[in-house]
Amino acid sequence: MTIARGFSLEAKYRQEEGVVFLSGIQALVRLPLDQHRADKRRGLNTATLISGYRGSPLGGLDILLERNRDLLREHHVVFISGLNEDLGATAVFGSQLANLFPRPRYDGVLGMWYGKGPGVDRSGDIFKHANFAGVGRYGGVLALAGDDPLSKSSTLPIHSEVAFYDALFPVLFPGSIQEILDLGRLGFELSRYSGLWVGFKIVTDMADGVGTAEVAPDRVVIADPGFTYDGRPWQHSQTPMLLPPFGLELEREIHYGRLEAAKAFAASHPVNRITIATPEAWLGIVAAGKTYYDLREALLELGLDDETLRRHGIRLLKIGMLFPMESGVVREFAHGLEEILVVEEKRAFVELFIRDVLYNQANHPRVVGKQDVEGRPLVPANGELDADRIAQIVASRLERRVHLDSVTARVALLEALRERPAPLTLTRLPYFCSGCPHNRSTVVPEGSMAGGGIGCHGMVLAMNRNTFGITHMGGEGVQWVGAAPFTGTPHLFQNLGDGTLFHSGSLAIRQAVAAGANVTYKILYNSAVAMTGGQDAAGAMPVPELTRALTAEGVRRVIVMTDEPEKYPRPTRWAGGVEVWHRDRLDEAQRRLRDTAGVTVLIYDQHCAAEKRRLRKRGRLADPGRRVLVNEAVCEGCGDCGQKSNCVSVQPVETEFGRKTQVHQSSCNKDYSCLDGDCPSFVTFTPRGAAATRPRRHVTVDVPLPEPVL
Repeated sequence: MTIARGFSLEAKYRQEEGVVFLSGIQALVRLPLDQHRADKRRGLNTATLISGYRGSPLGGLDILLERNRDLLREHHVVFISGLNEDLGATAVFGSQLANLFPRPRYDGVLGMWYGKGPGVDRSGDIFKHANFAGVGRYGGVLALAGDDPLSKSSTLPIHSEVAFYDALFPVLFPGSIQEILDLGRLGFELSRYSGLWVGFKIVTDMADGVGTAEVAPDRVVIADPGFTYDGRPWQHSQTPMLLPPFGLELEREIHYGRLEAAKAFAASHPVNRITIATPEAWLGIVAAGKTYYDLREALLELGLDDETLRRHGIRLLKIGMLFPMESGVVREFAHGLEEILVVEEKRAFVELFIRDVLYNQANHPRVVGKQDVEGRPLVPANGELDADRIAQIVASRLERRVHLDSVTARVALLEALRERPAPLTLTRLPYFCSGCPHNRSTVVPEGSMAGGGIGCHGMVLAMNRNTFGITHMGGEGVQWVGAAPFTGTPHLFQNLGDGTLFHSGSLAIRQAVAAGANVTYKILYNSAVAMTGGQDAAGAMPVPELTRALTAEGVRRVIVMTDEPEKYPRPTRWAGGVEVWHRDRLDEAQRRLRDTAGVTVLIYDQHCAAEKRRLRKRGRLADPGRRVLVNEAVCEGCGDCGQKSNCVSVQPVETEFGRKTQVHQSSCNKDYSCLDGDCPSFVTFTPRGAAATRPRRHVTVDVPLPEPVL
């Protein structure tokens, strides 16, 4: 296979025509670049501000933006990591006001906000204010919401379209890599035309998926919808005067101007499409985003390709804009149908708007979705839909009219599943990495309890460590403020990660101080937001400065625990009364803080083990030479080393003398906690010289491979 001259890995961002291969996150990086190119072709000099807060499934977006600073600079894209989601949204709001200041440098500034579902909830207030104020004439804002329907990396399953609807954002839902680029461009243009912020729903499979996409300067063509408002061609207003009585006039414009302009824009562009336009259809099926492609896969499993769908009288509608619902395409789709089946995840949303559009029609089809016509559950409102589940749902509606063996078999399977409970499956609980500081830091003294929090340390909730409960990010410890007056428990330890502290947790500490609560915050300072890629915490301050800030806030006593007390020289400026102890004195430190009335803080300062391992591999951190082995002939298999270290690299091994213990060398992160048991079977050694490296293998191809056919 030959590679074109001048090919670069940046082609996924730079190539302006042809086919590119990229991930969902990379497509989001490319999106503002494509918008800038489109503006440049029409003679506009625009820039873009990107801000928000990391969190899977958008956890890697900020990393990619940081790695492509030069590329962003070429296209006048500025990336500012938000301390939290609503502050990031406020910065994006400010980008839309740039044209109102004297001497603007650009014709317009676009904005892109990003955050996962909980961040959407957190930012509701600024979303509403920014949406009322409107976007710049040549601006426009896309708000990216990372949705995690199966709660793989979130405390709760969540879907953001309802929150966007509450803020009166039009909501777009791409279902493929191609649609991230196409609908994203339309989203920027929709925002610019309507004056509204536009929500952009990205589910986990879209963010993590990879695929090809076609790009071309004329791929997305923008047309004037011709919408008029109060007898004049539409032009939204923009004002930062969000005070009475101005807000009342803006409210009128949003409902009767901007949202109607959004509908007109959708009607003039390929946002919602009838993909199978069967003339004499009896059944119409509606789906949006990723669910539409799952529906198409389900139909193929049932033996229903495009031609078979037409033959059996089935029509399909693909929704790209969930809200506001463009009524024209819905009425066209519904004409002549007996039934519309709406297939969507979570609670009814599209279904409600479709029913609302059709309700006053003299003749309209019945609409089923979350319930069938008898009120029985049909499309589940919990979990995640996949093609197999959709196939069963669709088959149950088709069996009355479509006689195919594949449909009959699916209905029989569905009945069998209803009668037989789902089998239990064994699952492995998530656990701390080898050498993770949370292995030690989350232990509490006998007789004490701790509150859980957001972060890797939240896994302690599944361990036997007297830790319970979890609250939203930034509320850690405040639940104890509300519970303390009504319980005989005198004190609580509260785990709080450093990323969460600088995101919003500092205000929780201030609340606890104001309430006079007896609580010890254990600030787990591991210098990395490990759950989302090991980034530095935005707005983080060094530990000595943090102690001064905490005591200024009214914290009674601060003890710093660390595995390396010697890294702090004598001139270090600590707050008055701060003590720095080795981590081996953790139990003593916790007991002293527990016995101190009021709010106290224990800062557990130890670098994230996984990030430390990455830095060592890259040569950016010294790699200790000392290694630990277990002499299996001496080991009695008591397991004390595993109890002391709680380390997954300390593993049982079967020998001819019974079960013993070994240290798994390739996963060991050299924390040495396993040595705390002082067991005679442990052997430490330092290898002589540098580790041997394997020579790089060069692969040769004997027969030239043919060029792939596109």
